[in-house]
Amino acid sequence: MLTLDLSNEPRWHDLVPGVRVKLRPLTTALMVATRSDPDVETVPDKSSDDERALIFAKALARRAVLAWEGVGDAEGNAIDPSPEAIDALLDIWPIFEAFQLVYVSKGLLLEQEKNASAPSPTGPSARATATAQPARKAAKTARPGKTSP
Repeated sequence: MLTLDLSNEPRWHDLVPGVRVKLRPLTTALMVATRSDPDVETVPDKSSDDERALIFAKALARRAVLAWEGVGDAEGNAIDPSPEAIDALLDIWPIFEAFQLVYVSKGLLLEQEKNASAPSPTGPSARATATAQPARKAAKTARPGKTSP
């Protein structure tokens, strides 16, 4: 069953120990805006799936990240999120993977669910057409101790 979170409030997500981000809910509006991002729209056709995923994740994160904790500059001073800082954060492999896992994948899982065939009102095979012929007689029970060659 799909459960709806009607609060639509931003939430904190732990990415790696000591680093957490406050993210907007992953809504349709956010995904549509990200798909229309100039960086996403101009991805070269020859780009690999990994390159596309990184470009999309950065564009999404630039829209979704509201605040963070545990992120600083080269001198160790805490910094606020900015487009450049968000991109730099996602260039760190464990951060990118965690962002994909805790945030992006939840939306993609729902996307996959809606691509499945919906069951008929009276069951998944209620309207299916039989393609196999009925058996002419019941199969014999195998004798104990005998195996097929």
